[in-house]
Order: sequence, then C-alpha cells, then structure tokens
Amino acid sequence: MNDWSIVVPVRGGAGKSRLVVPGVDRAELARSIGIDTIVAARECRAVARVIVVTSDTLIAEALPEHCEVVTDPGTGLNGAVTAGLAATDPARPRAAMLGDLPALRSDHLSMVLDAARGEDAGALADAEGTGTTLITRTAAGTLSPAFGAGSFARHLAAGFSDLAPALVTDGRPGAWTARRDVDTIEQLRAAARLGLGIRTAALWQVATAGQGAASSVA
Repeated sequence: MNDWSIVVPVRGGAGKSRLVVPGVDRAELARSIGIDTIVAARECRAVARVIVVTSDTLIAEALPEHCEVVTDPGTGLNGAVTAGLAATDPARPRAAMLGDLPALRSDHLSMVLDAARGEDAGALADAEGTGTTLITRTAAGTLSPAFGAGSFARHLAAGFSDLAPALVTDGRPGAWTARRDVDTIEQLRAAARLGLGIRTAALWQVATAGQGAASSVA
C-alpha cells in the first residue's frame, strides 16, 4: 500500500562540510548523495508522496518526476523538516528522513515503513545508534522532529518507538542501508560497501581511480 508521505530535507551544495574526498568536488558530492537518497525514496513501493525541502536550485532541477519541492526556510534541519511536514496530510502516514543516505535501497525503506505501521510514532537509529535517520507517525497529530547529535535518545524520550527490533531477520539487523547516513569519508566508505546510488557511486569511482587516488581514500 503506497500511502506514505515522506519529507526529505537536502541542503545540497551547501551541506556536508565535514565530507572531504580527495579529487571530488564537495558540493557536487553533497548534491549527488541527496539526489540518490531522494530517488530511492521515490522508487519505494510504500511511498505516495516525496516532499523535498531545499533551497538549492540544482537539486530542485535534478529531482525525479513526481517529487514536490518546499523551499527551505533557513532555520536549520528541524525547521526544514517542519516546513516539509506542513505540506503533508496529518491524518495519513508520514515520515521524515535525512537526505544523506547514499546507499539507501527502496526495498529497505519499504521494510522500515512497513514496520512503522504498527506504531503511532517511530524512529530509526543511525548506524552508530546515537543519531536518527528517519521518524514516522501513523496516528493523527503532530510529528515533531528532534534531529541532530544524540537525537535518537531525544526521540525515544519524546515517545517514539524504536523501529530497529522489527527489522531483525534471523537474528541479524535488517534494512541497514536506511541507517547508514554519511557525514565523513569513513562513513562514505561504509556506505560504499553497502552499494552506493548511481550518482554517488560515479564520484566515488573517480576518487578511487588510479593507484595514487586509491591509496588516499581506500
């Protein structure tokens, strides 16, 4: 059932100040990560609407069909998420997801959203277990974001349920690509091992091409 609305805030070229990859333009890489994340969300079978919050015109021009754009109000990550959520129907399932998941697979996102159907409000921890990559709400009412450093504990304290236990299969955590956000080159390496989206993968290939570049980033 494709009834989810998902909000994805993307700063685009202005973002990812800590992500330095030798031989790759940081702004281009940041945009590629954002677009790959959005494409995976748009291809997710559970998603009816993708609402992108950005002030980057190059991001807006490169979006896949049927994405909606809300202008970033410039009040930070949670302000951007709140602006996007204002365009959703509060009586229908809705989610907010970080725009820096370059390895995200649409089937993994479907798994997360399917697990979220059983909770009024849910949160998915990042790969380190301290941040949050996605929050959801299926009950009527406000979905209040608290993204940022240490956000997972804040979301749990606010009454969000941990979605990760419902994703375990045969004793192993599932939907891992939905948890691997990227702020540093080490995290990008980890995402590359999971399989990057096409745009980010092309830039990563440039960075690792040739023995000299490979010794710098591998």
